[in-house]
Amino acid sequence: MKRHTHGFTLIELMIVVAIIGIMAAVALPVYKDYTIKAKMAEVVMAASQCRTTVAEVYQTGNKTSPPGANNWGCGEGPAATRYVETVGTTTDGAIIITTRNFDDDALNGATIQLVPQSATGTALTVNDIPTQVGQFKCSAGGSAKAVPAKYLPGSCK
Repeated sequence: MKRHTHGFTLIELMIVVAIIGIMAAVALPVYKDYTIKAKMAEVVMAASQCRTTVAEVYQTGNKTSPPGANNWGCGEGPAATRYVETVGTTTDGAIIITTRNFDDDALNGATIQLVPQSATGTALTVNDIPTQVGQFKCSAGGSAKAVPAKYLPGSCK
């Protein structure tokens, strides 16, 4: 008489558990990076109103009396968003966003910078007023503690 066994052997179960463990070890760090990038995209979007204001000042402003640092009229100072600590501007209108409320302490207080540029990609200065802003170049930086490049959203690369 033949005996039928049902179920899996111990070795088959161990192989399945090992495969699941390997997949989890690869997937969790990738997922963490993905969620941080999504939060950073929110940080960049928090500066959209400021980008509009800086572009407007460049187009209609007066070269003899430029706004000055943190005086471009786009709500510089503390920001009321979950991941943005402050929004600031430089004398040339570059927007510097400081982060907060990240699980990784290395990202809290880090900055992203949006620099106004001409359509050809040249960084603008207040001496270029009046002119049209063609784009804003997004990059890590603006202070001593910059957001690591691997966490920048796709719009910053």
